[in-house]
Amino acid sequence: MYRNGRVMQAKTCVGALSLAVLPMWIGACLAQDAAPVDPALREKIEAQGRKIDAMRSRMAEQLAELEQMKRELASQEVAYNDLRKAVGMTALEEARATGAPPAAGAQASAAPPQDQVPPGTPAPGAPVAPASQPVAATQPVGKRPETDERPPEVAPIFDQPGVLTPRGKLIVEPSYQYGYSSSDRVSLVGYTVIPAILIGLVDVRQVKTTTQTGAVAFRYGLTNRMELEVRVPYVDTHTDTISREIFTGTAQDNLFTTSGKGIGDIEATLRYQINDGGADKPYYIGWFRAKSRTGEDPFEVTSDCVTRCLQNVTGTGLPLKSPTGSGFYSGQLGLTWLYPSDPVVFFGNFSYLHNFERKNVSRNVLGSGKQFLGDIKAGDIADISIGMGLSLNEKASISIGYDQAFVGRTQQNSHPIPGSARSTLGSLLIGGSYRFNDKETMNITLGVGVTRDTPDTTVTVRVPITL
Repeated sequence: MYRNGRVMQAKTCVGALSLAVLPMWIGACLAQDAAPVDPALREKIEAQGRKIDAMRSRMAEQLAELEQMKRELASQEVAYNDLRKAVGMTALEEARATGAPPAAGAQASAAPPQDQVPPGTPAPGAPVAPASQPVAATQPVGKRPETDERPPEVAPIFDQPGVLTPRGKLIVEPSYQYGYSSSDRVSLVGYTVIPAILIGLVDVRQVKTTTQTGAVAFRYGLTNRMELEVRVPYVDTHTDTISREIFTGTAQDNLFTTSGKGIGDIEATLRYQINDGGADKPYYIGWFRAKSRTGEDPFEVTSDCVTRCLQNVTGTGLPLKSPTGSGFYSGQLGLTWLYPSDPVVFFGNFSYLHNFERKNVSRNVLGSGKQFLGDIKAGDIADISIGMGLSLNEKASISIGYDQAFVGRTQQNSHPIPGSARSTLGSLLIGGSYRFNDKETMNITLGVGVTRDTPDTTVTVRVPITL
């Protein structure tokens, strides 16, 4: 029992000692944890903390600015949609998309049906989606404009234009042409004893002819590739013949003047654009022209064979009145081509004109009545021309070219007339064009004859007006 008491007393002392030592051990541990930290490390940690705080503040400011920009964008979107409705742009786009005509007035435009609104399109006035969200691409409204397949416009210098009239359009083209020609002719009728002596008649003539032609052409587009043209000319011609006949007892020049005016030969032309063409690709335009003989022809006027024929030695005489028509029906088939090669356009034309034969023709002779001539056929004409055009700006352009025609012999009763011969007509053409507006244009062409049979000067002014 005593022993057990000693044991218990010892345990009590050990517990009391443990309780006394425990606070001292805890204090030592705390003192060890509270040891001083390196100042450089502490400063680095504090600087990093301040930097993180600054970045957080800057991010918050940028988020606030972004929200403000979103609100402003939504407000501008609403204002933009209101303006489009006010000017009627939405109605035009709806008409293009549906094929229906737009409603009259700006206030008549309405929102498109829901089944035509592309997916993802925001409603008018609604805020746009945040930038982080993908936005569905909007579909194009309406139809893409078709590629222009018409030939380029150049200053026209030939009779056949290269640009056809659009479908359903009417172009009225008044024109004026002034032509002047002068020729000298010496006629020797007789025989020679020796080369230096002539027994007979020497007739020297100088002929000056002035022709003014005013015309109105109407061109209508049957399709985008086909047009019909009708041209009605009015001709005023004046001819002065100066001559001195040797061995007839006269020693002075005689002047014989004729003139005539009236409706010329009315003609109609049908043109068709054969292919599409394009850049560095030629355009081909085929055409056919039919010419009437509505003008007064050379066989209807009276010839003065009392004054000029001189006892009918030559068998021909000058008319008392100048004719205004050719006297023959004719048909002309041709092909026009244009080749765009920036910055110029090359163009040309080839045609063949056939004059139809007239049966039982007679002419009026002063003092002798009718003179029967039989069947008369004027010579056919093959024509070829080439040129180039250059656009100076969006309104003005110039062109230069050359035209040459080959005229066949005239036949009487299926035989060539002895006095007729083949002839070649060559002209150098220079032209300019100026477009006043979308409907009115002025074209001026100057033609200079380079062969003896060609008129010396020809000036043509055209003013096509689109209605």
